[in-house]
Amino acid sequence: MGGMHWNSPKALRRSAWTALPAARGTALLALLALLASPAAVAQVYRWVDEQGVTHLSSEKPPPGVKAERIELQGTSKRASGSSNSGSSGSASSSSPPASAAQVAGRQELLGRLRTRECVIALESLDRKTAGLEPTSAAEIRRLKQTAELNCSQDAAARRQQEDMAAKLRIANSPTCVEARNRLADMVAPDSTTPREQVRSQQAFVDEHCTAPVR
Repeated sequence: MGGMHWNSPKALRRSAWTALPAARGTALLALLALLASPAAVAQVYRWVDEQGVTHLSSEKPPPGVKAERIELQGTSKRASGSSNSGSSGSASSSSPPASAAQVAGRQELLGRLRTRECVIALESLDRKTAGLEPTSAAEIRRLKQTAELNCSQDAAARRQQEDMAAKLRIANSPTCVEARNRLADMVAPDSTTPREQVRSQQAFVDEHCTAPVR
């Protein structure tokens, strides 16, 4: 399929129908808010290293590394930056140990977040290595490292992640951008499009043009 348009002007004008990754930090917080549950009360750390590789962990980052700290309590909270200085004794002593259910919930959430980073990296890597947009050796290396770090080592799970990347590639394609824009025109207040055509167009978008991750 043709080149991917992440920031098509027409798509941006109709952002309600082109809800693809824009600000990845904001999208991450939104995803956490949706996925967090009472069984997942814990902290997750997210940081980008000097090579631009994204890391996600329930453990604190290396000393001196500024990280996004997210409280998983049904809401998400972004810290201004944390460094593993070892001075957080008062905070840890005031919190009860995580239960088995909380640990399991945290690991499940981490798995979903890593899958998200994996799928986005695989899709971007495919576009860039196919020559569909400008890139550099450093960018290719960063994407490969992000994929290696976050994609599953299990063969079956990795195939699922690759399938999701393929779906994301289609959702980002010009065909789907145009399909979502056409649907936006059909449901505009001044549109006279028959309801059956609107339903048909919506079904096409739902089946072919819904991004598996955001």
